Amino acid sequence: MASILERNKKMKPVKKSREDYAEDALYREVWEEVNNEKTQAFIKKYSRYIIAGALTVMIIATAVVIGVRTYRAHKMAIAENYELAVQNLDSNMLASVAENSGGATSDLALFQAYLLDGNIEHLEQLANNGHTHDFRDLARLHIVGLRGDDMSADEMAKYLSPLDTKNSPYYYTGRLTLAQKYLADGNQDAANKILDAIINDADAPASVSATAQTLR
Repeated sequence: MASILERNKKMKPVKKSREDYAEDALYREVWEEVNNEKTQAFIKKYSRYIIAGALTVMIIATAVVIGVRTYRAHKMAIAENYELAVQNLDSNMLASVAENSGGATSDLALFQAYLLDGNIEHLEQLANNGHTHDFRDLARLHIVGLRGDDMSADEMAKYLSPLDTKNSPYYYTGRLTLAQKYLADGNQDAANKILDAIINDADAPASVSATAQTLR
């Protein structure tokens, strides 16, 4: 006996009459009208919110585009001003670039301004408010070189404490500078403690270690 599946395969599809097609067309038309009515009713009910939402999206998108363009223009202007200041060796212009930019660019411009005019206020600003750890440490080292004679060894140790970590590229230079200050103040024991630590540190640069051995 043929299975139900086999019998179904042998059955010919029923052809729709003209009345059936007309009925289907009428059904689709009614369905579309119902959907259109629902859509119109929904839009009418929430039109205020839809318009507000669309305007919000447009405003945000416009603000983002304007913001990106303004940011790029600002960056380009800073780069051009920095290049011009370096070419002209203009310390005032470099200080202006530092004030109007951020990050390492600001710190570099401010340090270069100091190198050109020798204004220690640039160093103080960099040491206290620099954007990057490395430039803050570098500024402190230079300030100690200029004002170290007016500090006690303990005051210098406190001032250079931000450098007292191997994360700072000026760690060993700072330690050696402090040891020299203790020697100048006649505190051999405090100086030797720092110098021994440098000498026994396998990571210490050869030049710094050699200087420490000489002072020891």
